[in-house]
Amino acid sequence: MVPEKFKCYLVDKDASGRVSARVADVATADLPPGDVVVRLAYSSLNYKDALAANGHPGVVKRFPHVPGVDAAGTVVESGADEVLCDDPVLVTGFDMGAGRWGGFAQYVRVPHDWVVHLPPGLSLRDSMIYGSAGLTAGLCVDALQRHDVQPESGPIVVTGASGGVGSVAVAILAKLGYHVAAVTGKPSAHDFLRSLGAAEILSRDEVDDRSGRPMLAGRWAGGVDTVGGNILGTILRAVRHSGCMTACGLAGGNDLPITVFPFILRGITLAGIDTAWVPLALRREIWERLTGPWCPAGLASIAQFTALENMAAPIVDILAGRIQGRVVVEME
Repeated sequence: MVPEKFKCYLVDKDASGRVSARVADVATADLPPGDVVVRLAYSSLNYKDALAANGHPGVVKRFPHVPGVDAAGTVVESGADEVLCDDPVLVTGFDMGAGRWGGFAQYVRVPHDWVVHLPPGLSLRDSMIYGSAGLTAGLCVDALQRHDVQPESGPIVVTGASGGVGSVAVAILAKLGYHVAAVTGKPSAHDFLRSLGAAEILSRDEVDDRSGRPMLAGRWAGGVDTVGGNILGTILRAVRHSGCMTACGLAGGNDLPITVFPFILRGITLAGIDTAWVPLALRREIWERLTGPWCPAGLASIAQFTALENMAAPIVDILAGRIQGRVVVEME
């Protein structure tokens, strides 16, 4: 039974253009169209959600808005044979929390083909410790393996390693036996990254070459970049022959200062990673791996937990780069 009203983190804009956010009761009838309604137990906080919570025009298309690109809970209404009431499910990405209301709420309504059934052995809570960040990290690892970058191929570099995607990537790669070099600008995160399995810790300056040289000594078999900009350009110039670098973020800039030399002289691959619209079949496959062979020990150590009513502080912190690991939002 779906109630007439539910709580959500509502972002609105007044006539003067001022954006505000608060926990509010809204009518269930206002939920966007779809054939599946999910009562949520958990969501998670991503950088994109924090932008949405501040009304960023590149994310929020209309007001009022409910952020949250991730959601996990139990189906309470369904008009699709593929999804049944009482099924535990998760939804990540697509247009949720951007073009339409998302997971910072007690209920979401979505199309059935956005829904992933919770894999056996994965709890709703742990699915949101992963969230879109974990799915992104998993897609990066999948791309490395598809390009035959194996543990014996050489060291793997992970930038933005203390963040959501980076921390999960470090943990998965270490679990699989890779030598992981974690890049962070936070000295306070060193012990955290070592606990996840990082074999070495690098400062940002060590992967931010400004010499202008088109090629650098081959150092990396591949890696996961969440930063973009000159750091990604530096690492690409130092990827060994036939290596693969995955790119999934732009915290350091959306430009890419590089020549074609690393691609035509070393045969490297730059694999772009999109999580929002990845096909459902691959999405399910990655979730099964995250539940099974890729699941790191101590997954909960990556996360901190907060109630919907207390979202304001972590939203400020993630925009300021102060969040370590993942933030899980508890609905109950």
